[in-house]
Amino acid sequence: MNQLMKLTTTTTLAAVVLVGAVGFTAGRISSSTPSEESSAESRSPSAGRPSRLAAEASSRQDATTTRKTRRSERSETSATTAEARRENLTAIIQGENPLDRSRALLAFIDQLGPNDFEEAVATFRSLGMTENRFGEYSMLLAAWAQADPLSALAYAKANTGNRFATNTILSTWATNDPDAAIRWAEANFDGDGANPHMAAIIRSLAGNDPSRATALLTSMPRSEERGEALDAMLPHLLRQGNEATRSWVEAINDDALRNGAMLRVAEQLAATDPAGTASWLLANPSEATQRRMDDVYSVWARNDEAGALRSLATLPAGENRANALRGVVSSVAMRDPAAAVAMMDRFSGDVTDRVVQNFVWHSFGNDPQVAVDQISRIADDRDREQMYRRTMDAWLERDSAAATAWMQTNQLPPSVQEHLNRRLNRQQSQ
Repeated sequence: MNQLMKLTTTTTLAAVVLVGAVGFTAGRISSSTPSEESSAESRSPSAGRPSRLAAEASSRQDATTTRKTRRSERSETSATTAEARRENLTAIIQGENPLDRSRALLAFIDQLGPNDFEEAVATFRSLGMTENRFGEYSMLLAAWAQADPLSALAYAKANTGNRFATNTILSTWATNDPDAAIRWAEANFDGDGANPHMAAIIRSLAGNDPSRATALLTSMPRSEERGEALDAMLPHLLRQGNEATRSWVEAINDDALRNGAMLRVAEQLAATDPAGTASWLLANPSEATQRRMDDVYSVWARNDEAGALRSLATLPAGENRANALRGVVSSVAMRDPAAAVAMMDRFSGDVTDRVVQNFVWHSFGNDPQVAVDQISRIADDRDREQMYRRTMDAWLERDSAAATAWMQTNQLPPSVQEHLNRRLNRQQSQ
């Protein structure tokens, strides 16, 4: 083997030498000017310059052509890739299985660079499915916010007509860099009233930094935006427990904000602690107490009717007891209208028009006759006639024979009787 390699190498070298010799001889033979001047010129340093210049120019031209070709190829590849991304995203979003969409979209997002998100979001929005695919839309926006929040916010501000996109981006950004998100929110609002961007930031901070979220919330003036921010905070507060939630509400210095918070949390607290929630409302008399006592006692009666009645009996006569009675009656009327009537008879001094109205609304489905029989308890003439008209119309639609029979043995307000007679006449003429 070594001898063979040596032979081959030797043969190759010999061939190279031979070719060189032949080339040299051919050059000598092909020379057309054998004079000394020509020989001297051919041997001078400048003799090959034109050839070298031409070679260099050709080389530069080849390099330029290569670069142009590569740029063209990259452009074509980029265009192809962009088109493929658009087709892929369209296919994902138009899928019917939500789990498949989510998995595919996450894989798609993982392949995007910071500069690819604008095209992806624009493609998504062009499909006209944002209302049906809010979850996927949020995923795209949140991913863009993590990659380049300023570009994402600039796009949302220029291209979207509501605050959903901006809020989603801000909320995501605030999770990672709340100071930067707050600076942007303050710099991009110059109007009067509450800053509409703060609710999204407060939503993000509520879980990780509730103290800061509370400070931002209480600094906002009374407004719809402050209500949105409060709604965003409450789920995080409720997870801390009933006592912590009540303490947080009580610590609010702004009366309107504190009342709004009580209104929002009372019914939810009642689901696990109706007795404690009722006591809390009574200890903090406010609009929330007036508006939520019935809800709290309704929940209480649904889970523990005897306990709710015992508590009701201990309340002093007045608005709070009437509101509590309304809640108990509403709950009981849905399953046992006769028992609810017995409660109204027992606490007759606390039966207000609203108590009767709630009874009728909740008992009519089970026993329309018992429901209609109690309408006469409504003191206000207008409200009483309106309730008769609505319930009798519904009863005639549901069971015309039973409703007509009741009308023949009971006296109704004249205006209601005329209305029902006209209705019956139309039915008979058809």
